[in-house]
Amino acid sequence: MNRILIGLVLSMILFAACGRREGGGISSGTGGWPPSSSSSSPIEVSSSAQVVKVTTTPVEIAQNAFAEAIVKLSILPGYHVNANPATFSYLIATQVTPGKAEGIIAGKPTYPAAEKRKFQFEEQPLTVYEGDVQIRLSLRADSKATAGPRFMPINVRVQACDNEKCYPPANLETTIPIEVK
Repeated sequence: MNRILIGLVLSMILFAACGRREGGGISSGTGGWPPSSSSSSPIEVSSSAQVVKVTTTPVEIAQNAFAEAIVKLSILPGYHVNANPATFSYLIATQVTPGKAEGIIAGKPTYPAAEKRKFQFEEQPLTVYEGDVQIRLSLRADSKATAGPRFMPINVRVQACDNEKCYPPANLETTIPIEVK
């Protein structure tokens, strides 16, 4: 009987520590990404920026030549973002928008193939990205580009969702380091 009571109490503690919080949102727990604050309380997810991280890789390019840049999205487990193109026009598709860098011309982003997933909130399967996703961006250094380093600003618009709801979209900004040789 004591084992059953102890098991029931432990189950209640675990259930209370994980899952939905009053007022909506998901508790991501402590010790994971996104990093927890100095307090021991779990982080409340309130924005897509909390569950999607953007990184880029440096690019070397010769004058009047082409190179490919990679914009990597890292999406926390249990979340997804809408693919590009999104399944429906009312959904916010993942979108990479390059800025300007002296002597560099960016092409249109190439988005990866999406996964089709069925969620509670929609009757039809949706096209989404999960986990680590690489978006490719063709770059060209024009013939007048001077040698040296520069940084191309990148804006990535995403809307993260879990299995039940979507969070406010976010514009994630980063740069692509470019070295013209």
